[in-house]
Amino acid sequence: MTSSPPSASVDLRREPVEEVLDRVERSLGVHLDRETLVRKRRSVGAQTDSGTWVRLERRPLERIDGQGWNGTEAAAALVGIAKPEWFAGTAWRDTAARAMWRADETSLLPGAPVKPGGTLTVDPELPEAWWAALNSSLDALAAQRTTRVATPDTVTITQARVTEEVTATFGALDTTIEDWTTAHADMNWANVTSPSFCLFDWEDWGMAPRGLDSASLWGNSLAVPALAERVRHERREDLESRDGLLMSLFYCTKVVGRYADEADPKLKPARLEVERILRELQAR
Repeated sequence: MTSSPPSASVDLRREPVEEVLDRVERSLGVHLDRETLVRKRRSVGAQTDSGTWVRLERRPLERIDGQGWNGTEAAAALVGIAKPEWFAGTAWRDTAARAMWRADETSLLPGAPVKPGGTLTVDPELPEAWWAALNSSLDALAAQRTTRVATPDTVTITQARVTEEVTATFGALDTTIEDWTTAHADMNWANVTSPSFCLFDWEDWGMAPRGLDSASLWGNSLAVPALAERVRHERREDLESRDGLLMSLFYCTKVVGRYADEADPKLKPARLEVERILRELQAR
């Protein structure tokens, strides 16, 4: 038996989506305000006439793993976290393109994303209440359990994946993960709002090595050293743990690894942080 060819890469910022939006409106019984349309590489979102938000995502079939990809719907069961309320969802298979579409209707965000896209290079000067809500939400999330396994970058996270990516970049290390907790798995400045904290885009959440979320937010802050240090201080229990140090290295593989970009403002601070992290790991 021969395997099916992989789905062609699609960028929804450039692809026509009107027919897909029409289908979502019929399925969910809403009207999408096209003037509020936000288009990203693999998702599209818009406000409805009911004062809600609909997010539509497309994934190739090979990126739909065994746990399904109803993350936003499944996250409705999580408690103690500042996140949008989920109302309804619909999904279907595009057989011609070997892809799956899913749309979820949620409450509107309480504010704008801290950094909608690209690298954060200016301190957003977040209020103290924002940091308190971040900490209480991530702590509440980590304390809950699920059968889901996190899929950062839409790829399931496993011990083997951590070992492969970390050792390929930094050489032989003991990468054994000791503590697995529940994580959002796409923690970056595009997925949190300000001035009120709210964590959204729950497609990839699940069990992951301790510190994955904290390391991701820290890593996405490296171009603003004071902000990175604030994240490190606020999430120090995670980031100073052995698993947290490994997750920090795991994040840094994307910055200093084989695809390092000399124009990336995170590159120089990431290289310095890698040296610190390796020293701390070796001292344990």
